[in-house]
Amino acid sequence: MQTLKPDFERWRLRRTLLAILGLAFLFSCVSAEAQSKIFKKKKKEAAPAAADNSLAPDKVLYDRALLDIKKGRHEVGRLNLQTLINTYPDSEYLAKAKLAIADSYYKEGGSANLTQAIAGYKDFIVFFPFLPEAPYAQIQVAMTHYKEMAKPDRDRTEAKAAEEEFQTFLAKYPKDPLVSKAQQHLRDVQEVLAEGDYRIGYYYYVKGDRRAAAGRLLALTKRYPLYSRSDEALWMLGDIFEKSEKKEVASIYYSRIVKEYPLSARVDDAKGKLVAFHVPVPQPDPKALAWMQAEVNTPRPKPGLLSKPMTLVKSGPDKELRNSSRLGNPQMEPENDTTSAVDILTGGGKPQLGAGGGSGATGNTAVVEIATPQSGASGGSTVESGDTGGTAPAATGDTSGTVPAEAPATENPPAANTDTANAPAAAAGSDANAATNNGANGTTASAEPNAKPADNSGNTDTTKESTSKKKKGLKKLVPW
Repeated sequence: MQTLKPDFERWRLRRTLLAILGLAFLFSCVSAEAQSKIFKKKKKEAAPAAADNSLAPDKVLYDRALLDIKKGRHEVGRLNLQTLINTYPDSEYLAKAKLAIADSYYKEGGSANLTQAIAGYKDFIVFFPFLPEAPYAQIQVAMTHYKEMAKPDRDRTEAKAAEEEFQTFLAKYPKDPLVSKAQQHLRDVQEVLAEGDYRIGYYYYVKGDRRAAAGRLLALTKRYPLYSRSDEALWMLGDIFEKSEKKEVASIYYSRIVKEYPLSARVDDAKGKLVAFHVPVPQPDPKALAWMQAEVNTPRPKPGLLSKPMTLVKSGPDKELRNSSRLGNPQMEPENDTTSAVDILTGGGKPQLGAGGGSGATGNTAVVEIATPQSGASGGSTVESGDTGGTAPAATGDTSGTVPAEAPATENPPAANTDTANAPAAAAGSDANAATNNGANGTTASAEPNAKPADNSGNTDTTKESTSKKKKGLKKLVPW
């Protein structure tokens, strides 16, 4: 035991010396400036009021509030700013104080605070619209909605609000230095909105509901041409119309893939379809080609190792922000909530994409046919169509999918009507203009008072069902 104790003390002394030498070596590697910072005592920050007692009291309050907000004491800072507003209503710092209150809510975060921030920024825009800070307040309103934006398959309220606010900023302040930032954020928002419509349209497309799929995909391709999967949406539209035996309409969408998305993976398939339809294959648009090449060469942020696991718990979009377009002018027209069936199912042309994705001449429109009643000797129906031709299918006894054609009017209707296919759509003697107007509005013409009523005995339910289906069928679209 006596021999082990000196050895242990020598080993401990050697370890202490090695530690001291290591610290000395590390300290010698540190620069002199860093050494001075390590040993220098941190001085206490003096309050702005203590620096100069000759400052105006409103200035003191404003500086003290900004310092509190910077240190994270948002409530204290807002209290000082509110004191400044109430005590000195004519102060030169009044506008800055209102803007600083909104900024403090924005920096603090949280749904309730962001709602207060939006109200504060909008109040600033209302009361001080001509100050240089007004564009900043407007883009902050849009960024607040942008931060609260959810995934494409969830609530779209914040995304719609962000799109509207960014469009307002770009329309009111087109020469502001923040325009490029606002344009990119607007492209991101529209990518999220378009992705939501695409998922719904794809669901109906796989399910086999062509009408519902076309309603979503047509609006998508018409409104968001910069969407990363617009070529896939156009391909599905072409396939929908092709399966509905409307090859002349399907060729329009296949041609758009070749012309407007020349680097798409669907170009070869679209060309094959056009050749099979005996339709001329268009040449790629040089501006669209330049735009797609620039998009391919533009660097994009790469997903990290934890990006996929974090998507399970993250409420906002992630992949859509990386896939959004980096070039081109975003959609600046507000969405029309009162779009009619004709507007929705117009195969309409997308604005021509240039190197900047600007707007241009619209393309062809798809066939849209709406049957309306027409009174007269013929008692037939009129068909409104788009640019390309198309005929309405002949009326059959099946009233579930097509609009029944009107039967010729007779003076004495039959006493009993057992065939629903030959049921009269409008009574004789009605005014031609009234019949046309009522047909356009989805209503039937009123019968002549002296007309002999038909005997509905034994067929009351069939006649009512035929009439109700006719009313609903006036707005149904062919060919489905």
